Amino acid sequence: MKERTFNNADSFAISFDEEWQRLECEDESLKISKVIDLLSDHPFVQSNPETAFKIANFRINSLGKFR
Repeated sequence: MKERTFNNADSFAISFDEEWQRLECEDESLKISKVIDLLSDHPFVQSNPETAFKIANFRINSLGKFR
């Protein structure tokens, strides 16, 4: 998916979900940080790092993704 990344929340969410499923880590908070680190070259993470972290937390904790 890296060839089609855009500077928007939807593109970040797609990339985040893909990396989340690949990474093995039991601690959700640590895993969120690790995934965002892996996506540090994503345009949305570069321009909106705080919002990217909020979106990641929302996806995992509020939406209950991957539980």
